[in-house]
Amino acid sequence: MAAAAAGLLTTLLAAGPAAATPDPGDLSPGASGQTAQIAPGRALAPGEIPGQDEIVHSQNITPLANIPSANPDGINSDLAFQGKYAYAGSYDGFTIYDIGNPKAPKTVTRVLCPGGQNDISVSGDLLFLSTDSSRSDDSCNSVSQPATEKSSWEGIKIFDIKDKKNPKYIKSVETACGSHTHTLVPGGRDIYLYVSSYSPNEAFPDCRPPHDGISVIKVPKKAPTQAAVVGFPVLFPDGGNPGAPTNPGVSKTTGCHDITVLPSQNLAAGACMGDGILFDISKPEQPKVIDRVQDNVNFAFWHSATFNEQANKVVFTDELGGGGGPTCNEATGPNRGADGIYDITGRGDQRKLVFRSYFKIPRHQADTENCVAHNGSLIPVGGGRDIMVQAWYQGGVSVWDFTDSARPQEIGYFERGPLTTDKLGLGGSWSAYYYNGHIYSNDIVKGLDVLRLDDRRTDSAKWVWMDRLNVQSQPEYH
Repeated sequence: MAAAAAGLLTTLLAAGPAAATPDPGDLSPGASGQTAQIAPGRALAPGEIPGQDEIVHSQNITPLANIPSANPDGINSDLAFQGKYAYAGSYDGFTIYDIGNPKAPKTVTRVLCPGGQNDISVSGDLLFLSTDSSRSDDSCNSVSQPATEKSSWEGIKIFDIKDKKNPKYIKSVETACGSHTHTLVPGGRDIYLYVSSYSPNEAFPDCRPPHDGISVIKVPKKAPTQAAVVGFPVLFPDGGNPGAPTNPGVSKTTGCHDITVLPSQNLAAGACMGDGILFDISKPEQPKVIDRVQDNVNFAFWHSATFNEQANKVVFTDELGGGGGPTCNEATGPNRGADGIYDITGRGDQRKLVFRSYFKIPRHQADTENCVAHNGSLIPVGGGRDIMVQAWYQGGVSVWDFTDSARPQEIGYFERGPLTTDKLGLGGSWSAYYYNGHIYSNDIVKGLDVLRLDDRRTDSAKWVWMDRLNVQSQPEYH
């Protein structure tokens, strides 16, 4: 596993949709496989690494509940929310949780529909799943099949979730190079999905280069079974970052990994392998790039993006090591595998992304722990403060303040000690999001964690109540 993680970045160029994800889909979870129950925990001493599976947290975070993973040998992925329900993706399918009582969440149903990484979003009675692993067909009974075979399928699956106990699979839409992630763009009569995928190969009939844009799917709200691809806008007409050998250690841009939209501002930020972009989505079928930046010194793989409330900053994440490497150790340093904070200056089409600083958790992790910047969300504190919660795999959950974009700082954390102490393990928080007064974390191995944050800097967020949250469709908070 250590060799696989170390070589993951170098293999990105040659890998295909069935195995080419910088996220740890091809690695095996930690060997322990046992779920630690939520316990009071304690705070870490400076420089301390907790014991195996030991729960530690800052004084302003209280662990409330944990629902163990239904398959500890599987991989849990992203989260979405609607009403009193949380929807958790996994490489096996998805699970619906009732979080009406955050202290005692309950499993409502589990849908088995394998296909990494099952990135997830919800809108009304519809649930969308991304499949970025080459399958024999579009059914939930499919098996892995080489991407070199024309009959192989990858793309978006759509479920009707009106009956939470009995979701129904109603439609699939195949997309070029699959769907590693997707972003829901809300509209009037229609929903749009921006589908991010990458790593084309001449040997793949449905994923040949150049792959320099995103697929756009239009979903009529009143007729979701008519969902279809309506365009493939090119975002990188010059091909994007060339990667190595021009920029050693940097991924070549062959598409995007993740896109976050800010519908209230008709704005989007794309994390696209070797590039970060800002673009206008006022015409959702024809997004227009406003600005583009690269970091060929410290960023290896542009992974995801988060706007602040005033839409004058963007946080981009770098998934150094593909999520499978121990990159939060002292040897890697504070500027790699970190967040990059960018100010947005100017107006309209003249807006620019201006780099200000890096943020990385200050708690060093063991060499057996996969750890790197991953999925997070804004905490709606208002008042001009910028605070977010973020997953760091086995680095746990971090709450950090970037109000001063040049001087970010961590203000809270929750984590477990290493899954394994004798070899590199795979686990930790894949996604950590703030929703209606609580933090929810989908841990790769341990399942759903619910945390409460009590801090004067974030207490105002408890008054912000939402009826839905798809984090990559960033809402305007009130």
